[in-house]
Amino acid sequence: MTNKINYLQPVHMTLPGSSLDSYLAYANSIPMLSQEEEIALAEKFQKEQDVDAARMLVLSHLRFVGRVAKGYMGYGLPVADLIQEGTIGLMKAVKRFDPTQGVRLAAFAVHWIKSEIHEFVIRNWRIVRVATTKAQRKLFFNLRGMKKRLGWMSEEDIAGVAADLNVSAQDVREMEARLSGHDMGLEWECDNELLPLPVPELEDAEADPAYLLESGSSTQDANEALKVAMKSLNEREQTIVRERWLSEKKVTLKALAERFGISLERVRQLEEAAFFKMKELLS
Repeated sequence: MTNKINYLQPVHMTLPGSSLDSYLAYANSIPMLSQEEEIALAEKFQKEQDVDAARMLVLSHLRFVGRVAKGYMGYGLPVADLIQEGTIGLMKAVKRFDPTQGVRLAAFAVHWIKSEIHEFVIRNWRIVRVATTKAQRKLFFNLRGMKKRLGWMSEEDIAGVAADLNVSAQDVREMEARLSGHDMGLEWECDNELLPLPVPELEDAEADPAYLLESGSSTQDANEALKVAMKSLNEREQTIVRERWLSEKKVTLKALAERFGISLERVRQLEEAAFFKMKELLS
């Protein structure tokens, strides 16, 4: 460790210009850290908030970010942007890295790097987002990889994907349709000439500011009323209503009956009584 103590001194480096090749060459030129050096820098950052130590941890792993980012080149997005997002994930990982756990930073950081890249791909791969929930994002990346191997998917393929990812076959069909779709610009081609679409005809009447304000106010009032109504229920009734009707994944009456140690019919009665209380209050 003593012969490599220079890693703990303040680091002053300037990143190269905008050329991706020169950036990757620069990243690959930075020496890799040994585990002892990594631990020493991480402890220095944790205990003393030494920014130079954190910077060295980031710089020494830029080549790793580049390798991960290249795995997402098939989405038609600039590699430089993918690397930039992955670097943000790396910096988040450095901030949370605990050197006492005996895990190397690269192994810990790969989750954060991929997470930032995934979010960037989802935001930019289509004008309209193809996935919004965590389950949809997982389906998006897994299904796209499978489609590269399978091409057009048969019902048997869809059933297999649904079973592997623990989602419904309908979810797979919908995501496949989104992956097969393409964005359309506000121009169309006629006799090799690009002509503008009649944009005024694309107006959405429901986008009127007055309508949106009224609609938003109404939704807010409804949400506030629902919160008040929920508070009128006891703890068990709140749990039943929340998990049966307000959760993304609806819990069955049977599951709630087993949790509370009561009959399925009793859970149904409690649910009905809770709705009656809320209806009385809301009306």
